[in-house]
Amino acid sequence: MIGFGSLLRDYLDYYKISQTDFADRLGISKKHLNNIINGKVGISEELMVAISLITDIDIKLIVFAEKQRRVHNYLYENFNNEKSIKEFLNTFYLKDMVKAGWIKLKNATNITQNAVDLLEYLNISSFDLTDEYINNKVLYKKRDDANQKKIYLWIKHCDKLIINQKVNEYSSDNLNNLLEELKKEENKVFNANDIIKLLNKYGIYLVIEKALQGTKVRGCMMVKITNPAIYLTNLFKEKASFYFALYHELAHVKRNYNMAKNKIVIDDASDEDEIDEIALNWMIDKNIWQSIKENPNKVKEICKKNNIPICFATSRLAKEGIISHKSKLYLDNRESID
Repeated sequence: MIGFGSLLRDYLDYYKISQTDFADRLGISKKHLNNIINGKVGISEELMVAISLITDIDIKLIVFAEKQRRVHNYLYENFNNEKSIKEFLNTFYLKDMVKAGWIKLKNATNITQNAVDLLEYLNISSFDLTDEYINNKVLYKKRDDANQKKIYLWIKHCDKLIINQKVNEYSSDNLNNLLEELKKEENKVFNANDIIKLLNKYGIYLVIEKALQGTKVRGCMMVKITNPAIYLTNLFKEKASFYFALYHELAHVKRNYNMAKNKIVIDDASDEDEIDEIALNWMIDKNIWQSIKENPNKVKEICKKNNIPICFATSRLAKEGIISHKSKLYLDNRESID
């Protein structure tokens, strides 16, 4: 039998306690206790505390056993056999997450325990709630083919990686100071750890982490209590594309801080073009960019004068079709990152 009931039956038998006496101690009927022992009903949190108080049974064991019972019942009430259950669990890409090291199964051969481990990873109380919660939580409107579930799994993985980051208090007033320091950082050899420390200094979490294959996400932004958190994938091969993604999410911090207290902002269809424009202007001031567009042959001179990484300009020139990605100007000034 799955659940705490069989353990409680063994406890009462071992200590020679009648069900009637034990039910009286708990203030419940004998029938209710018998139903608990036979796994027919669940145990309320209040009753779990009461059982732990009058026995030497750790409440953690009661919670663990009850969680197993509830998940086990859900699985076998909704699916015909173990094969169907395994197929259902893998709609959450469980095998992929295990392979990536995102989740560690307590007992790989126990389907019920796998399901419990997955719910703990998701931080959602029931599988019935997952789709609605994810769809309501993740603000992502730009790509209809995006896999919302994979995005959420990646976000939960990143959530675990910020635990050891020490961030200062966040203030929107300091965002301009952060941007000024990033201007200095972007001219250095790319160092992810230095960028993470810089954002932490200004109260912003930053994670740069690989997503599951086919996730189709560049980055996202949310607020943890009062601190913004930015998660970026590590798929960027060039400094220019990485910084555009970073500035894009910082623009969301500037524009969508309050919204991000309750939403995970990936793409907000209402102002995504404006967010892109803010990011581009932070990388290269619009007046300077106009000068570069009009005089692409003087891009090195203009960038040097204004302390702008040349790769920012040549990458954007190629993106907008002003020069070719195969041109010598573009290829000679690419800055690759590991």
